[in-house]
Amino acid sequence: MNAEKSRKGITPLTEMNPGLTVEEAYNIQLDNIQVKLDNGETISGKKIGLTSLAMQQLLGVNEPDYGHLLQSMEVHNNGVISRQRLLEPKVEGEIAFFLKKDLCGPNVTVEDVLDATEYVVAALEIVDSRVAGWKIKLCDTIADNASSGLYVLGDKKISPHQLDLKEEKMSFYKNEQLINEGVGKAALGDPAYCVAWLANKLSEFGITLKANEVILSGALSAAVNAEEGDKFAAKFQTLGEVKVNFE
Repeated sequence: MNAEKSRKGITPLTEMNPGLTVEEAYNIQLDNIQVKLDNGETISGKKIGLTSLAMQQLLGVNEPDYGHLLQSMEVHNNGVISRQRLLEPKVEGEIAFFLKKDLCGPNVTVEDVLDATEYVVAALEIVDSRVAGWKIKLCDTIADNASSGLYVLGDKKISPHQLDLKEEKMSFYKNEQLINEGVGKAALGDPAYCVAWLANKLSEFGITLKANEVILSGALSAAVNAEEGDKFAAKFQTLGEVKVNFE
């Protein structure tokens, strides 16, 4: 938390404590989130990270991780972010789920997720690392709230039953240039499966996904570095466009 306030990255926790376990890393995350709640913050949802095979292979893991979203992290569509607010931000395009019912694991299915979702929207996640140089292993990013930074939600709200989530196409632009593309199934084969995984994983910690929470289901393409003056847009086939600008 001190690194977040000072905007100066720290040495990886796994270097300072090579024996750090995944469970201990999640407990560090939960302790830090509780401090923020005690200081008046409010949880607005959850995020799923490491949904791509490439990222899992890079960190030597075979499952995603998760982090908490706070209301203070949300940026309005086409909003402006001060680059000085973050350490080493990167931007990703995702599909976000807005829940109308609680999802409580451990046996949540894709069908349960679709039934519990009021709508899906296009989203941008601005990931950030409090570990200097993004020199992270799995336990580092978990303890760091899954490298969460900020997030932006699109304006077009669509029932998950009205589109093919797996085949929803996204084109990702930086400064009006096409950088990469992706489809929904890039996130563990199905964005709704990602949400089901999250609900089941959270049950290990006695946590339930709540109605009125937003769930970021995982990046559909590679994260792109963000600097002062950069403009980002993710254009989806059905879900429309979501944008953010850095100053």
